[in-house]
Amino acid sequence: MKRIAVVPGDGIGPEVTRESVKVLEVLSGQGLPLAWEEFDFNADRYLETGSALPPGGLEFLAEFDAVLVGAFGDPRIPDMAHGRQVLLGLRTGWDLYVNLRPALLLNPKLSPLAHTENAAVDLLIFRENTAGPYANAGGAVRMGTSEEVAVQESIETRGGVERLVRYAFQSCRKSGRSPLTLVDKHNAMRFTGDLWFRTFRETARDFPQVETEHFFVDAFCMELVRSPGRFRAVVTDNLFGDIASDVAAAMAGGPGMAPSVNLNPETGRAVFEPVHGSAPDIAGRGLSNPMASILSTGLMLEHLGFSREAGLVRDAVKWCLLEGKATRDAGGNLGTAGTGDCICERLLAEY
Repeated sequence: MKRIAVVPGDGIGPEVTRESVKVLEVLSGQGLPLAWEEFDFNADRYLETGSALPPGGLEFLAEFDAVLVGAFGDPRIPDMAHGRQVLLGLRTGWDLYVNLRPALLLNPKLSPLAHTENAAVDLLIFRENTAGPYANAGGAVRMGTSEEVAVQESIETRGGVERLVRYAFQSCRKSGRSPLTLVDKHNAMRFTGDLWFRTFRETARDFPQVETEHFFVDAFCMELVRSPGRFRAVVTDNLFGDIASDVAAAMAGGPGMAPSVNLNPETGRAVFEPVHGSAPDIAGRGLSNPMASILSTGLMLEHLGFSREAGLVRDAVKWCLLEGKATRDAGGNLGTAGTGDCICERLLAEY
């Protein structure tokens, strides 16, 4: 039995996660050995108790085989303290150094480039997840004055860069994806950028089967918009990965279609989440697209060893998209629950 911790979070998180749980219910009903439990580690809990996580929460969640989260963000907590406790707590506490963000265009009509022959998108982005400028190193003095000084430091280590780069090469060798593209800015960021460039070049010697190429981040984003289908796999740092994966998501139909996983390949610990935010402006209105959450559930099934079911989930999402049975942002006129029901019905028919 595979045990899953479900953390819906804030805003539209509970709505989209509810549809993912429907998918789990369908598969469980067909005999797949799955069990799940839901937890209220969210803004409400933070405001009530002063903490989004109970004492020992990270250790408790580690007892599960995977964690599925919805979204974090609540206007009542403008500094996102509760989200940092949960999501960043998991990333750093469990050392989830791989942030894998697939971008796959399932319906060509959803691409901003649908009128061109370059619309196809099938890209994996391997983003470093624990270091860089998001390591929260730095500070500010004389805040609010004309003499204010702010410093945000980017922290990289050879070991941290190399383990992600090596994982990206290993994944490309296993899947046959090629080339693997390094995205950096070492012409301007002389120290951290040079570390990434040298580590990538040196690690590539161990993987002669995988072709390589290099782009500066600005040139990469320009080329990704112009011809997204030319890229197959990208490895990059935390900041550039955040930016590039959002551009790739736009090319693949928008944030409502973008899944992700935070992963430590050595321990097997993993947190699955849609890339979109909590969208509090539409929360509770049944308008949110659950497909990113459901596709994240598919990634989770793959991670748990259920490759066939993962493929069926992806195929069910694709079928509903092509049939126009989706939310408005994905070309349909259904609500959140209706879209989830359609996917579940198709999944049951395919199984």
